[in-house]
Amino acid sequence: MTAQPWTIERDASLADAYHLMREHDIRHLPVVDNGDLVGVVSERDVHLLANVADIALTGVPVTEAMKERPFVVTSDAMLDEVVAIMADHKYGSAIVIGRDGVEGIFTTIDACRALAEVLQRAVAETMGLSSDALLTHPGS
Repeated sequence: MTAQPWTIERDASLADAYHLMREHDIRHLPVVDNGDLVGVVSERDVHLLANVADIALTGVPVTEAMKERPFVVTSDAMLDEVVAIMADHKYGSAIVIGRDGVEGIFTTIDACRALAEVLQRAVAETMGLSSDALLTHPGS
């Protein structure tokens, strides 16, 4: 999970969203209204409007591309359940919400990292190595 992710206000433009994504090398932005989650916009959403629909991003509000009901979880959600739901529904991200609003974002990249860690531990256990040793083991 990325803690304290970048967010964008609902009245920002798609150009602002695009620049924020490029500047911070991210693909999902929770959309907020005075700190309250109102949606999520993805890099793919922005590209579809810009390239397929041939819409200029400047002056178009982020609300034109955002998904209004993003997949939301709490920080105590079980990882296996979150990943299963993401896979079943083809969600690219889960917004982690807490008492103070958006606390994090869990993306498919985070899921891949978690899977890699689990697999590395399993291989290390099978080989009788510590998982730290496996990361530096020749041939890994």
